[in-house]
Amino acid sequence: MTSQTAVTTAPDFVPDSVRGAARDTAIDTAPDPAPVRTRPLRLAVVIGSNREGRFGPVVADWLLAQVDAHPDLVADVIDVAGADLPTALSGSPSAEVAAELAKVTPKLSAADAFVVLTPEYNHSYPAALKNLIDWHFTEWQAKPIGFVSYGGVSGGLRAVEHLRQIFAELHAMTVRDCVSFQHAGAHFDKEGNHRDPTAPTQAAKAMLDQLTWWGRALREAKTHHPYGA
Repeated sequence: MTSQTAVTTAPDFVPDSVRGAARDTAIDTAPDPAPVRTRPLRLAVVIGSNREGRFGPVVADWLLAQVDAHPDLVADVIDVAGADLPTALSGSPSAEVAAELAKVTPKLSAADAFVVLTPEYNHSYPAALKNLIDWHFTEWQAKPIGFVSYGGVSGGLRAVEHLRQIFAELHAMTVRDCVSFQHAGAHFDKEGNHRDPTAPTQAAKAMLDQLTWWGRALREAKTHHPYGA
């Protein structure tokens, strides 16, 4: 189910909880000694916009509340605004670039599943999000990905359709259901609360349930048969 909502422009409110790349409940990237079947899934929420005045952190805070209510998921945030990655890719990055990659790569690698949060720019996704994707490869492989999008009349869904093609090339599994906010700024108050949360909350639950199923199935499968082996 895709939830679409309606109306005006986005406020400048940016929650403190998602400024930069860190979050108090960040995933511990060290190996977890608990059995695979009983461990919560490590879910990385990727904020895909670094534009000045962006609305993404408002939507991310709402999404993180939905994840917190899901007993099988532990969330972390990866914010493209928190790492200054150059657009020139390199197999031997400089020390400066390696330091920027160190802010995001361990979190991507540790994640069992992802939610990519994207606006729509000119019928597609932001360049900073594509850059983060392209600097990595195995970190995405054989993992499920869900989408939360926002934008104008399309609610960001055209960006999502483009991203599905990219993640297929990276051997990732995108789940069917997503959450889409049409004219998202009208639906959140100045404190970042959704004014009518019933439909988007249901859509988020459907997406997170699908991510959980695929995340558990793929994680367990990889313990017996490493992907590509």
